[in-house]
Amino acid sequence: MDADLDTLATALHVRTDDLLRSAPERAPWRPAIGLSPQISDAELVTLAVMRALLGFTSESRWLRFATAQLRHRFPYLPQQSGYHKRLRTLAATISRLTGMPARDTTLWTDDVWVTDSTPVERARSREAVHRGELAGWAEYGYCAGHSRYFWGLRLHLPATLHGPPAGFALTGAKADERTVLLDIPHTDPPPHRPGQLLIGDENYSGAELDTTLAETGPNLLRPARKDEPDRAGNRFFKPLRQTIESISDTYKGQLNPEDHGGKTPNGVLVRTLQTSSP
Repeated sequence: MDADLDTLATALHVRTDDLLRSAPERAPWRPAIGLSPQISDAELVTLAVMRALLGFTSESRWLRFATAQLRHRFPYLPQQSGYHKRLRTLAATISRLTGMPARDTTLWTDDVWVTDSTPVERARSREAVHRGELAGWAEYGYCAGHSRYFWGLRLHLPATLHGPPAGFALTGAKADERTVLLDIPHTDPPPHRPGQLLIGDENYSGAELDTTLAETGPNLLRPARKDEPDRAGNRFFKPLRQTIESISDTYKGQLNPEDHGGKTPNGVLVRTLQTSSP
């Protein structure tokens, strides 16, 4: 047993358990009388986050590893079907807990955030597109960064310059990034500090977005469109754009959000949430 792995498991479990005890409404409802689960919600969330941090994209491989290396920490580990069924019921809980550990770090106090979206491809064959349960949520979209069309979803991530997400949204591939950016604070309200800056690309242009953010949110900095005069801070956007791209590339390279394997909306959500945890 690796001492560092044991320390990570202990720290994550203690922190998650404390969060759920302080806010029990975040956990799934259960009747007061009935069978108690053999593995707690805090333990399952801990296992889900550890799987992402340790780079396991396969649930079956992760459970075999956990059985061999973490049995003393988690005396009961369900089979893969039971594990994923419990995680699906915890999707809303994981969503609410995702940003909380980041708020405990000094990175959360950064005055500059960046925002972008990245594809979460789901299928490439026509059969999968037409028969999958994700039809209606997943859709065809275009990724300008990779000059390709894809069928699936799009993950929207406001983040600090060091990488931890300040919020997230998982939408269809064609969703308007401006509308999604305005909706994210309603699902996971970030603190609006005086002088907070949010940097995005030209896709975040629009009078309505500028007005709404000026009234209720951070100050948005973005490159000017071709039909606009120069905007403040234009000379800084090229190096900062590289920072934004590096955050997305690091996230996708280390955590493999496209290799989620989910076949239902709740399955995709909970698997993506595991990789979106700070």
